[in-house]
Amino acid sequence: MVEDDYSIIPLLNVNTRTLTKIIEYMKKHADAKMNLSEEDIKNFEKMDLNEKVIKNLEDIKNFDKEFVNTNSKNLFEVVFAANYLNIKGLFEFLCQTIADRIKNKSVKAVRKIFNVTNDFTEEEEAKVYEENKWAHEGERDELLISLCL
Repeated sequence: MVEDDYSIIPLLNVNTRTLTKIIEYMKKHADAKMNLSEEDIKNFEKMDLNEKVIKNLEDIKNFDKEFVNTNSKNLFEVVFAANYLNIKGLFEFLCQTIADRIKNKSVKAVRKIFNVTNDFTEEEEAKVYEENKWAHEGERDELLISLCL
C-alpha cells in the first residue's frame, strides 16, 4: 500500500503552467470516460451512440478545441511535456494539431510558426524553389486568399 506522503517529485523539463494544463486535460478526459457506463462504451464501439455518449463526445471535442486555442510557443511546451511524461494520447493529439496548423502553409509561414530563421541566401532559396516548384503550387492561392480577407 502506498502512503500519501505528498513528496515533491521534480519535473525538470516541465514548468508549472504547462503541468497544470496537462492535468486539466487528463482530468477532463478521465471525467468524460467515467461518465460513461460499460454499456455506453460497448455501444460506442458498435457506433450505436446514445444521447449521453454524444453529449460526452461533444463536450470533449469542445474542450479539446479550446485547449489547443493557444499560441504555438505554449502548444509546443505542452507537446514537449506530454512526450517527456509519456502521455501518448495527448502527445499524438497535439502533434496532429500542429500538423493541421502547418498543412498547406508556405515555407515562410511554417518558419514563423516554428520560429526558424531563414539562413539561405536569396540565390540558394531561388535554387531550392526552382527544384521543388511543385511544392509551392498552393502558395499563390494562399496569398490571394489572405489578401482578400
